[in-house]
Amino acid sequence: MEKDLTILSKDILEQVKLSCQIPTVVEAIATRKIIKAAANQVGIKTEAEELQQAANGLRISNKLVKAEDTWAWLEKHHLSLDDFEELASTNLLSKKLAIHLFGNEVERIFYEHQLDYTGAVIYQVILDDRDLALELFYALQEGEITFQELARQYIQEPEIRRAGGYLGIQRRAEMKPEIAAAVFAATPPQILKPIMTQKGVHLIRVEEIIQPQLDEQLRVKILGELFTNWLKQQIAELKILIQMEDKNIQTEVDKPKLANAN
Repeated sequence: MEKDLTILSKDILEQVKLSCQIPTVVEAIATRKIIKAAANQVGIKTEAEELQQAANGLRISNKLVKAEDTWAWLEKHHLSLDDFEELASTNLLSKKLAIHLFGNEVERIFYEHQLDYTGAVIYQVILDDRDLALELFYALQEGEITFQELARQYIQEPEIRRAGGYLGIQRRAEMKPEIAAAVFAATPPQILKPIMTQKGVHLIRVEEIIQPQLDEQLRVKILGELFTNWLKQQIAELKILIQMEDKNIQTEVDKPKLANAN
């Protein structure tokens, strides 16, 4: 095989097709067009200073500290400076549109679903054998072994093992119902009796229960969820016509709503 390899646009498209990524790419295109059309419809505009801040945020999120880091990243992804500005602009429009549509809904959603945002600081080890899990549970109760020792012995993932099974703050809505029921009935610090799920037998130490507060991080999370659900609904109502070479592939997605998009 020759040392040099030339890859054409048609080769990239073919690979996208063969790796079954067309639906993902189409959804991303539709999402971008929906955002642009909706922002244009409600008169959302971006100022130069806002766009610069969005560009800085894009650099930070991709760890582009130095100018040469940015140039290398652009080259790697075959992007121009105009493409980079387009990315920043789309991110900014998304944020402003989300706030326009749902900014006043966040507090209502938070209070209506406050229970779901309750958090717990937990440590976890998942085993395959229930009898072993019970044996280890009683050993923990008797102080014959610590949870950190248990984690070092039975957790395969290096980072979680080094952290002693620490999973951080887990929201109720993020947990399986059977686990959430036991975790939020605990009196921390407490080791829970083994819990069976499809993943295996869970040994959990509940370190702390955290009552929800509508801080900036949770506000952004709720706003993001509302916006994501809205986008999914918009896409579901569309009828997308994909034209590739001389073939037409039609799937469910609404062309009229995309008429004003670029």
